[in-house]
Amino acid sequence: MASIMKKQLLLTAAIVSSGLALAQDYGRVISATPILQQVSTPRQVCTTEQVNVQQPKSGAGAVMGAIAGGAMGNAVGGGSGRTAATVLGLVGGAMIGDRIEGSSPNQVQNVQRCATQNFYENRTVAYSVVYEYAGKQYSTQMLNDPGDSIQLQITPVGQLRN
Repeated sequence: MASIMKKQLLLTAAIVSSGLALAQDYGRVISATPILQQVSTPRQVCTTEQVNVQQPKSGAGAVMGAIAGGAMGNAVGGGSGRTAATVLGLVGGAMIGDRIEGSSPNQVQNVQRCATQNFYENRTVAYSVVYEYAGKQYSTQMLNDPGDSIQLQITPVGQLRN
């Protein structure tokens, strides 16, 4: 167990002394410009319209006309012609009674009509960031606005010599 800890300490010391260790520093943010993407969002849009609807006939005029026509045909006809006159009176009376009843007045009803429409909106998907570190300017893209400073991980390239 002690030998494993010694090896880990020696490895850490070797990395630090070789200059491979990462150092954290901060850069000053010069600008953070949002990168926008246009996104389509479907929405259901409904409208209410007033529509004139003709009500169906009750049929009472045709029934009353058939009764009256049948009675008149029965009264007019005689013998074997009485049946034919009654049938003709029924049919003719039903047709006349239907016309006399006429059509019902139109009634206004509210009808809802819905459709899916696409609306477009701009969404921020990333930030184009320009920052300054050690007198030089750099740029990168980030998912979030970094604010006034950006955290950097610096990897030394070479060793310093005295």
